Amino acid sequence: MKLAGLKSVENAHDESIWAVDWVPATDRRPALLLTGALDETVRLWRPDELSREGTPLGGHCLGVVSVAAHPSGAIAASASLDSFVRVFDVDSGATIATLEAPPSEVWGMRFDPKGNTLAVAGGGSASIKLWDTSTWQLIATLHVPRPEATRPSDKSVVGKFVLSVAWSPDGKRLACGSVDGTVSIFDVARAKFLHHLEGHYMPVRSLVFSPSDSRVLFTASDDGHIHIYDSEGKSLIGAMSGHSSWVLCVDVSPDGAAVATGSSDRTVRLWDLSMRAAAQTMTNHSDQVWGVAFRPPGGAGVRSGRLASVSDDKSISLYDYS
Repeated sequence: MKLAGLKSVENAHDESIWAVDWVPATDRRPALLLTGALDETVRLWRPDELSREGTPLGGHCLGVVSVAAHPSGAIAASASLDSFVRVFDVDSGATIATLEAPPSEVWGMRFDPKGNTLAVAGGGSASIKLWDTSTWQLIATLHVPRPEATRPSDKSVVGKFVLSVAWSPDGKRLACGSVDGTVSIFDVARAKFLHHLEGHYMPVRSLVFSPSDSRVLFTASDDGHIHIYDSEGKSLIGAMSGHSSWVLCVDVSPDGAAVATGSSDRTVRLWDLSMRAAAQTMTNHSDQVWGVAFRPPGGAGVRSGRLASVSDDKSISLYDYS
């Protein structure tokens, strides 16, 4: 497996780019790349030449910290430091819904695999909010409980802050990562907390389930490690290290054979899961790498994999994955 640099766009936004996702292909167009930045805008990009698709999408009054595409490819969402989630039509840019939250309660977010629910990491409320995508009404709030090992007086639990969220591919489980390093697993149908996964001791800013196994969860942490968990068995089954600083983002390839990570050490790394070792290090960026995203499979004429990365340096890089 390897990455080959295809194209980079400098100054893709006016400020740091913190969020990236792929909008799946539809019958009328290929997959598009979706980015969000501290310049308060969301932008869409054609997948191979990284040319802009349409005009920048506004609507936020503070920086965009997360973007998420619906599995249909028709709609997407952006979350901002202004505590609003904006849901919009991908092709027209029209706003479909605006979801409001208290300050500091909108961070990472993801649509479930069927597209029925949007999960939003609830920041300072130590929760995940679930929104129905047909009515855009709040249907549940999943609260992250205090880890069993802590005492009520333990200062480490003060200000538990939920940063990231991920759905299992069968849609039955949700995982979220917190500032204190804990990862929490929920049964979605029962809206029930199941257990914590332990091992990290600094913020878990990104996590993702394996596309081929709903038990396997990959996590990226400021402690510099990528962990592989059996999310059902509550066990740490692997760890990979090599970045010289915080690991800010992680994504898994559609074939389930590799993960990509981005770090504040300014690099993107490709990890071979069979070897549990770094297969390649890319140095396209000159500042922290906040997001990596593999293109989903599908779409007419798609023959090869793609990986995108975004950075504080305002650039987007696109790689061929094979």
